This record gives sequence, C-alpha cells and structure tokens, in this order.
Amino acid sequence: MSIRRITALTMLLSFILLTLTSIILYIVPEGRVAYWSDWKMMGLSKTQWGDIHINLGFLFLAAGLLHLYYNWKPMTAYMKNKARELKIFTPNFNVALLITLVFTIGTLFHIPPFRTILDFGGSFKDAAADKYGEPPYGHAELSSLKMFAKRTGLDLEEMKKQLTAANVTFTGDEQTLLEIAKTNNTTPKVIYEHMQEPQPQLQAGETPAFPDEPFPGLGRKVLKDLCDTYDLDLAAVMSAFTAKGMAVDPDKSLKQIATDNDSDPHALFEIIHEVATAQ
Repeated sequence: MSIRRITALTMLLSFILLTLTSIILYIVPEGRVAYWSDWKMMGLSKTQWGDIHINLGFLFLAAGLLHLYYNWKPMTAYMKNKARELKIFTPNFNVALLITLVFTIGTLFHIPPFRTILDFGGSFKDAAADKYGEPPYGHAELSSLKMFAKRTGLDLEEMKKQLTAANVTFTGDEQTLLEIAKTNNTTPKVIYEHMQEPQPQLQAGETPAFPDEPFPGLGRKVLKDLCDTYDLDLAAVMSAFTAKGMAVDPDKSLKQIATDNDSDPHALFEIIHEVATAQ
C-alpha cells in the first residue's frame, strides 16, 4: 500500500461525498421547518446531514494537508517565475486569488450572479416551508405542552382535550411536542394540528380578518397577494410605506421589501396592521 495513493483516493472520495452533502444542505429546508416536520432525505435528518458534512470536511482538510506535503515540490513550482525564483504573487497565483476574492466579496455584498445562486437555494427552502408548514416560533417542538400553550396563547386544557379526541398519547403537561410526536410515530406539526380547535368555515365572498400577530411564513408573502387575501386597500398600504420613507414594489415579498429598505418583515407587518385596523 502507498500512503500517497491512499491520501489521493481519500481526497477524491471525501470530495465526492462533500459535494453530495453540500447539494443536500443547499436545498434542505430551514432548521425550524425541518425539525417541525421531521424532514428526512435518504433516511437522514438535517442534523445528520450537517454532521456528516462537517466531519467529511475535516477528513478532506486532513487529506488535503497530506496531499500538499507529498506534492510540495510541484506546488512550489507553480509559484516560481521564469528565472525559477520562488515568488508567491505570480500571474497564476494572482488570477487564482482574484477569482477567490470575487466569489467571497460578491457573496458578502449579494452581487449577481452570486445573489442568484443564494436566491435559487432560497427558493427550495421557501417551497419546503410552503409544503411542510412552519412552527409558531423557533424550536417549538422542544417546548412542553404547558410552555407551548403559553407561547401561542392556546388554552392548555382545550389543547389536551383535542389531543385526547384525536387518540394522541401523552403523559402530562411537561412532555414536549417532539416527545409526543415520537411516541405517536408522527411529527410535531401533526401534533400541533391535532391540538387546535376546528376553524370556522368562511362564507362565500367572506374574507378573513387580518391577524393581530405576525404568522409563520409572513416574509414569503407577496405584498399584493397579502392585500388580496385580507381585502386590504393596496393603495393605502403603499401610502403607509411611503410615509415611512420606504420604496415598495407590491409584486415583491415582504422579505424582499424589508431587505430593500434595511428593515424586517415584522416591522412591515406592523405598518400593514395599522392600515388594516383603520380600514
């Protein structure tokens, strides 16, 4: 056996697997969605894919350092000028450095096409959030029934009554949603759906009232569609934003509008809520 060959093959295999885990983590739902819905791919959770990616990264780094050691002479040859003098900033090195800096700075400042790559990955995450749903708050699955009722404003006794009616097994108020979900071979999302009272059906032509609190998935809502859903006066909403010194495109999501105006979706919600209340 040859250590040099083992090193090269280890680099190759870890690179292939790192590429796979990178693709998975590129499209994986946001943590709050993945944990809420017990998301898995190829039987592995988001946490497991992340753990594999980290340790493969260390393996690739170790193999890379060994590879550098065994190939030090060819590597230094790349950094020599025509006079065979060692020079770090050779034309080849400068080009490689420039490419690396362009990718790094372009990503930090969200300059196209780097922003496009990030937005494309974000579209997978948004689609997953629409498909699987979002928790009322981050890591809600780790909350006990008692804490969950307090955080969401739901009645604890009514929650337990609904769970019992749905034949959900639980031991007490201190049991977490995740523990209850595992006991019943389901997901925290399904447990949450069971504990809610049936919502009254809207009559034909009736529109829902605008909520008093920000709701999961708010940032993905397109402003125009949001106004249509709750029958809000789009012109009045636009005027409210203009009064706050914000430039708003109604065909953009609240998250995009917030980014354009150095704000956040919750702050935009407050402005829209004021218009909805006055309407």
